Amino acid sequence: MKYTQLKKTDIQISQIGLGTNAVGGHNLYDNLNEENGKDFVRAAIEEGITFIDTANIYGKGRSEELVGEVLREVPRDQIILATKGANEWFPDGTVRLNNEPAFLRKSLEESLKRLQTDYVDLYYIHNPDGKTPIGEAVGELVRMKEEGKIRAIGISNMTIEQVKEANAHGDINALQLEYSMLNRSVEKELLPYCVEQNISFIPFGPLAFGLLGGKYTKDFTLTANDWRNSVQLFTNGEFEKNLAKVEKLKEFAAAKNTTVSHLALAWLLAQDGVDAVIPGGKRPEQIRDTVKAINVNLFAEDLKRINDILA
Repeated sequence: MKYTQLKKTDIQISQIGLGTNAVGGHNLYDNLNEENGKDFVRAAIEEGITFIDTANIYGKGRSEELVGEVLREVPRDQIILATKGANEWFPDGTVRLNNEPAFLRKSLEESLKRLQTDYVDLYYIHNPDGKTPIGEAVGELVRMKEEGKIRAIGISNMTIEQVKEANAHGDINALQLEYSMLNRSVEKELLPYCVEQNISFIPFGPLAFGLLGGKYTKDFTLTANDWRNSVQLFTNGEFEKNLAKVEKLKEFAAAKNTTVSHLALAWLLAQDGVDAVIPGGKRPEQIRDTVKAINVNLFAEDLKRINDILA
């Protein structure tokens, strides 16, 4: 494994992290096995992954509970733990976004209990709620940082204008947004802003939610409850175009003696501003394979060829 520094902190993170939305994320995926999920986290730690990413909305707290159970088995200071708040759910099953300072504080306290820890290393505002001034929300995270409850401040799913507002006083350490070979929209403004402002960019969906795993065919269909039904990459027409690109990337990866999924992660890590990727999964063997991407070296001519394929 290779490690790097979370911007404007003394926190070292593994360049390959672990996304855990499928660890207890029963509201996102069908037929999840919780024991497999815990073994998935254990395998990641065994492979040298120290950067673990979760959120209060994954399984409505269940992901945090399962991650917390596993983290009891290792020294707390060996793990860089990131979680997210901003989603409030109610007994009738409805969920709403909430960035009010009091709710963010309550949300963090509840996450700490589920994770069985007294601090998190990186705490994100998961989504803006469209009502609360972003500066007020970030200000509450700054206060919680001063209290030692969090070590670094992150934001996610924000536009360039919202990111600038959040970072008005230079408080943001990390920005998490969708970024992959098949969705490069952040390259226009958001990624350059992070480079300029010394903010770590952490892509989610680095394998395009499975498309860059290289296993899907034209016959693949999502189940009715799969959250990816709302992802544009999987819509009619787009899905077929993306599969065609993946087939060309497979050929290129084979020439490099690697796989398209390893190539996709290595490509992201080669982008200026990207400090870590957080691929997900459901089973231990998946993450044991994923970590091999850290050994894929891409040179200037490789990056040019990949750009040609993606264009």
